[in-house]
Amino acid sequence: MTFRRILRNEEGSALIASLLLLVILTLIGIAATSTTSTDMRIASNEKSYKYAFYAGEAARGYVSADNTLYGPLNITLGGKRYFPNNADTTEWFNLSSAQSFKGDVEYIGWTAPPRGSGYSAEKYKAHRYQMTIDATGPRDAVCGIEAGFYRIGF
Repeated sequence: MTFRRILRNEEGSALIASLLLLVILTLIGIAATSTTSTDMRIASNEKSYKYAFYAGEAARGYVSADNTLYGPLNITLGGKRYFPNNADTTEWFNLSSAQSFKGDVEYIGWTAPPRGSGYSAEKYKAHRYQMTIDATGPRDAVCGIEAGFYRIGF
């Protein structure tokens, strides 16, 4: 057998082409699996963060329902009230086994009622408050929320 004859012989070329195609498809499959795994972790982290965020949003509803946190007793500048239990700032309010919150409400002063609110600036005040919330979700997700609000009073 001469060297030219060996080069012209095509025996086994189908095997080599199929093995090359198999290697390429395997690499594409590995890349797709890696991408999918990363996307699943991102989606899981996003879900945990949203649970924590919505726990913080629930705290806003908790504060608006409990006027002892921002009522007439709390109009001293810089005065803070802690929730859910005013005596213990380390206590968390558990919404579920995966969600909880705690925080404080601070009186930051008063101003005239906003335009269009229907309240007279000569008679009423808009007492302003700052709410700071720490919320947790599953897998140790944490979210901090700060919100300002006002209460119309005298």
